[in-house]
Amino acid sequence: MQFGRFIRPIAHSLAAALMVSAPAGTALAQGHDHGGDVVSQSHKSTAQENELVQAVRDATERFKNVTSVAGPGEGYALGFGCVSGGDFGAMGMHYINMRLVGDNEIKAEEPEIILFEPTRDGGIRITGVDYLVDKAGWESNPDHKGPPELKGQLFHLFDSPNRFGLDPFYTLHVWAWKDNPNGTFANWNPNVSCDAFNPPKDQ
Repeated sequence: MQFGRFIRPIAHSLAAALMVSAPAGTALAQGHDHGGDVVSQSHKSTAQENELVQAVRDATERFKNVTSVAGPGEGYALGFGCVSGGDFGAMGMHYINMRLVGDNEIKAEEPEIILFEPTRDGGIRITGVDYLVDKAGWESNPDHKGPPELKGQLFHLFDSPNRFGLDPFYTLHVWAWKDNPNGTFANWNPNVSCDAFNPPKDQ
């Protein structure tokens, strides 16, 4: 079963991130590979892009007022510190729902990861979501005839080896709550910064 092989490294990284204790203002510059292989960045229509962005907003509207680094709850927990890509910008803080990561399904209303950025007052602000699925697990389903997509947007492929030590996986960022000059579905956002990141003091 692919679930165990894929989920274990994430769980280990998540545990390490939760135990880390860095000085104030230190950004843990762990992240995805700098681009990921773009399977095909499909922009079928502005209407479809807007439809996906609206679907993400509908799914995460309840997290707009979350400001504590404890995160949104509901099974989402901080992993990987604050993901920074240097000149590429950042992805910010990934709050991961391990149950959703492990089901090898993609649903617009159930993102595997909620993205936040740290704020200078020690809080967090929602920026978007990251849909994620294990490549082997996805392709093992005979109903899946190609790479995953949501409303016309094909996922990016992150191959192995990668800095997380994960098996190959597909991912799609949707910057529904934070403008991204590189595009709504780009991996890195130059408008997001990890400069204000300060790990929870009780971790």
